[in-house]
Amino acid sequence: MAKVEDLDQVVVRFSGDSGDGMQLAGNIFSTISATVGNDICTFPDYPADIRAPQGSLTGVSGFQVHIGAEKVFTPGDKCDVLVAMNPAALKTQYKFCKPTASIIVDTDSFKESDLKKANFETNDPFAEMGIKNDVIAAPITQMVKDCLADSGMDAKAVLKCRNMFALGLVCWLFNRDLSIAANMLREKFAKKPAIAESNIKVIQAGYDYGHNTHSSVSHTYTVETKGTKEKGVFMDINGNKATSYGLIAAAEKAGLKLYLGSYPITPATDVLHELAKHKSLGVVTVQCEDEIAGCASALGASFAGALACTSTSGPGICLKSEAMNLAVIMELPLVVLNVQRGGPATGLPTKSEQTDLLQAIYGRNGECPCIVIAASSSDNCFDYAFEACRLALENNTPVVLLTDAYLGNGSALWRLPKLAELPEIHPQVATEEHKEGYNAVCRDAETKVRHLAFPGMEGFTHRNCGLERDANKANISTDGANHAKMVETRAAKVAQVANQIPELKVEGNVDADTLVVGWGSTYGHLLSAVNTMNEDGCPCALAHFNYISPLPKNTAEVIRKYKKVVVCELNSGQFATYLRSQVPGEYLQYNKIEGQPFNVGQIVEYLKTV
Repeated sequence: MAKVEDLDQVVVRFSGDSGDGMQLAGNIFSTISATVGNDICTFPDYPADIRAPQGSLTGVSGFQVHIGAEKVFTPGDKCDVLVAMNPAALKTQYKFCKPTASIIVDTDSFKESDLKKANFETNDPFAEMGIKNDVIAAPITQMVKDCLADSGMDAKAVLKCRNMFALGLVCWLFNRDLSIAANMLREKFAKKPAIAESNIKVIQAGYDYGHNTHSSVSHTYTVETKGTKEKGVFMDINGNKATSYGLIAAAEKAGLKLYLGSYPITPATDVLHELAKHKSLGVVTVQCEDEIAGCASALGASFAGALACTSTSGPGICLKSEAMNLAVIMELPLVVLNVQRGGPATGLPTKSEQTDLLQAIYGRNGECPCIVIAASSSDNCFDYAFEACRLALENNTPVVLLTDAYLGNGSALWRLPKLAELPEIHPQVATEEHKEGYNAVCRDAETKVRHLAFPGMEGFTHRNCGLERDANKANISTDGANHAKMVETRAAKVAQVANQIPELKVEGNVDADTLVVGWGSTYGHLLSAVNTMNEDGCPCALAHFNYISPLPKNTAEVIRKYKKVVVCELNSGQFATYLRSQVPGEYLQYNKIEGQPFNVGQIVEYLKTV
C-alpha cells in the first residue's frame, strides 16, 4: 500500500480535447477541496475554437487548480500533477509541469494516429520530449467502456465519461471524499439521473484502479486544512458569479430593482446567464440586439429609478462608449462591467489581459470622466461589484468595473456574507427640500453630486438630455464659459470620490527601497512574488490598486517614499503611463501580454535584477 504524505499545497492541471470535460473535472476537484476547507485558486485555460479538430494541438483545453492548507493567492506557476488525456495535451501542457510532477495519461488515446495528430515523429512521445517524470499510464478509455457496458448508454455518451475516471484517479492520489463529487453530479444531472449515476460509477472505478494498482507511485497525499477559518457558509465561486451576487446584494441594500442590459460576449456572458436566474429577487435582465442597445437600455432603466448595469468585454466597451457619454452628461448612475480579454478587435476571446485600462479611463469623446475601479481576486469580484453600485448611486455618475477572463472564469473559496454585514447604500435622490425650482443641475454644493429625480415623482418634472445645459437653470446652452464650468463641475464630482474610498495600503516590507505596484487581477501573483523576495532577504513592498480613477488620496505620498518603483501589469504599460500623468516620476516596468497570467517565479527573477 502506498504511504500517505501530508502536503501544504498542491497544483493539479487537467488537460485534454475541448470536448473531454476537463473544465468539469477541474471544477469538481476544486469544489471537493473547498468543501473540506482547503483554500483554492483556479485557472481555466481553454481555446477559442468552437470545436477544434479532435486531437489537434490548438484544441487542447486546460484547467489548473491550486489547493492549499492555508491561503493560496495564485493557481500556481507549475503543476504537481498533470492529467493529459491525449498526446496533444501532453505536448502543449508539459511545459506547465514541475520536474517532480506525476503525469496521468490515457494509453488508449496514444495510438499511432493520435501521435500523428499531435505532430510527434516517433511512437514514444515521452522519450521524444525527454520526459523523465513518473507516469501513471492507464487504459482509461477501455476501462470506462467496460465499466459502463451494461448502462445502456451509446458509445459516444460512454466516452464522455472518461474525464470522470481521470478525476477518480486524482481523488485517489489525494485521498479525496468521493461522496462530495457524487452529490455534485446528482445535482448537475438532476433531470438525467441515469447519466449522473453512470458518471459516479466511473469516478469510483478510477479511484479503485488507483487504489488496487497503486498506479506506479509510492505515495498518496493529503492537504489538511490548517488554522481556524472564520465561521460561516463557504463556497467555491468564480468571478462572474461573484460579480452577479455583488450586483444583487447592492440592489437589495439600495432598495432598488436591478436591471441588466447586455449582449453576449466572451468572457462576460456568464454574468447575464447568472442574473437571469434570479427573477425571484426582482432582477430584470434583457439580452439586447447589440452592445449599444444594452447600454442605452440600462441608461433608460437608470433614468426610471433602477440600479442599472450593463456587462461586456473590451470590444463591447467601444460600442457602449456613446451611451456612456450620455450617462456622464445626464449625470445618471450606471455600472459598466468590463470582463477584459486579449485584443485588439476579436483578439483572444478566451484569454486574459489588462489591456482596456486607458480605454476605461479616457475612452469617450469630450471631457468625460468616469469612476474606474478593479477587482483583484475571483472572490472579491463580489465586493467591487457592490462597491461599483454604491459609488454610482451615491455620486450619480457612471462607474466602470474592470475584471478579466482570469478572474471571471477562475474561482476561489468565498464566505457568503450576511446582508446586514454589508455597508449601507444611500442613493442621492431629490427630496422635498429640493422641490422648488428643481431642474437637472440641482446638486450638492460641496460634492457637486446631482440630486436625482425619477419620472412620476410629483413636483419634480424636469428636462435632461445629452446637450450641454446652463449650470444654473439647466436650459440648453452653447456658451463657452458655461461649458467650461460644467466640465469642471463633472470632473470635480468624480475627483471628490477620493474622499469616499480607502487610502492606498502598503504590504510586505514597508521600509524597503523597492516598491512593486500593480492593479486588478495581478494582486495574488505580485503579493506572492513580494513575499518570496522578502523571504529570500531582498526587501520589497507592494502597493496594489483597486481604485484607479480617482486614485486614493495618499497615492503620491506612498510612491514618493521609495527609491525604485516597479509597475507590473498584463499590458504594455498602461497603468505606468497613467501614473506618470498623476504622480510624475521614474517608473520601471514589468509587462506581459501573452493572454496568460503572471508567473511568480519570473517576477521574482526580474525583481532580483532590480
